[in-house]
Amino acid sequence: MIELFKDLFEYQFLQNAVAAALLVSVVAGIIGTYITSRRLVFLSGGITHASFGGIGIAYYVGINPVIGAIIFSILSAFGIEALSHRKNIREDSAIGILWAFGMAVGIIFIFLTPGYAPNLLSFLFGSILTVTNSDLLYLLILNIVVILFFIIFYRPILYIAFDQEFARTQKIPVTLMNYILIMFIAIAIVLSIRVVGIILLISLFTIPPATANIFSHHFGKIIFWSILLSFLGSFIGLILSYSINIPSGASIVVVLVLMFGVVKLLFSLYNRIQRKLIMF
Repeated sequence: MIELFKDLFEYQFLQNAVAAALLVSVVAGIIGTYITSRRLVFLSGGITHASFGGIGIAYYVGINPVIGAIIFSILSAFGIEALSHRKNIREDSAIGILWAFGMAVGIIFIFLTPGYAPNLLSFLFGSILTVTNSDLLYLLILNIVVILFFIIFYRPILYIAFDQEFARTQKIPVTLMNYILIMFIAIAIVLSIRVVGIILLISLFTIPPATANIFSHHFGKIIFWSILLSFLGSFIGLILSYSINIPSGASIVVVLVLMFGVVKLLFSLYNRIQRKLIMF
């Protein structure tokens, strides 16, 4: 750990990794709280895996994989949202279809791409140590936009997250807001892939809010605690991965899961003690 703090002042890639952990934690805390409140975890998993199709196409045509993933993810998210409102197609079926389609398209185009895709593993399993200055810039812009949007439309988002029918009675454009929010989900997911990878990414958007929800049921407080827990888990995971040379994405997820377990255990013990005190 001491060695990591020493190296932080010497190596740019470590500084980028810490900055990425902070920026991803902010957007994941905000978007993740909305995802868990709306129970969109499966939807987010579908968008995450569908983004692989955009990565494969981008590699094939020779453009930035992040751009391809963003475009493909947004189109997939809009497709899921549109299909889920059709009476003859269930939402989980629409998600499963686009999930499989995106992964299949990605595999096909990567197979057709001449040569070897050198950064492919970082997209699948994550590598926070490979975050570039461009990645940080994109994350910073996304953070600013998402924070401003949630501040300005906090109450409508709150209504939509918990009761869309009530939101409609308040003259809130629910359909438009849903498309905007699902677009933010898609972009946030793609720009966070470098941290934990496609396979493990959904945990970054669900475990911190789920942990915060153990001791708080206030939407705003869950956002705050989710950001804090996400950064703490990401930073500790980064320390572990750097110290013992293990994949950073898996390390971060393991830490987040352990944090969830510890908080759950402590809160259960606290409730038991409180009940016993009341009985006496």
